[in-house]
Amino acid sequence: MLSCMNARYRPVMFAAAALLAVWLAALGGYALSDHFKMTAEKLRAYIQRTDLSNLSGAARAKALRDLADKINALPPEERRQARVDRLWSQWFREMTEEEKGRFLDATLPSGFQQMLASFEQQPSEKRQKAIDDAIKQLRQAHDHPPPTSNPPDPNDTNAPPVLSQELQQKVTTIGPSSVYGSSSAETKAELAPLLEEIQKNMESGRMFRGGH
Repeated sequence: MLSCMNARYRPVMFAAAALLAVWLAALGGYALSDHFKMTAEKLRAYIQRTDLSNLSGAARAKALRDLADKINALPPEERRQARVDRLWSQWFREMTEEEKGRFLDATLPSGFQQMLASFEQQPSEKRQKAIDDAIKQLRQAHDHPPPTSNPPDPNDTNAPPVLSQELQQKVTTIGPSSVYGSSSAETKAELAPLLEEIQKNMESGRMFRGGH
């Protein structure tokens, strides 16, 4: 009788074991994926443990490629916070002009050029509002960073990611494509957080809903 009961429940036991195995495999896959997921803190750790000024030749080129790859692997919100925190500003200052150009090209988000062309087709009033909204969002991200982010330095007068009025005016009237294309690497780096924020708003439809 006992063997009959075992035979009766054996399929149920096998099904339960299979379900447990699938659950454990999924949990392991999630943990593995989370382990390899790039975050702003992992990027910060990489930058802090690597001294670019002590590298040259192939090792320096690889470090810069790795930096660009890590930035590109960041989720959108982590990427924005990393820009707001200016995680790679020290490295950028140490780059040559040629390295800066390659780095900026390598870290352009997908669809960036299409975004610039689409943005320039908008009325000047909408472009100005898009710029104002993007600056406001970047200020909020700076003033209210997540717990894992470094708090803003009150002594850093250049901390808020805000464009100069002159540059804002140029972007609005001339168009970001023309301004970005003809600017120095430093100006492009200054523009990048704003333009990425505008791109995010355009892709989400926020810009075309008037920001509501």
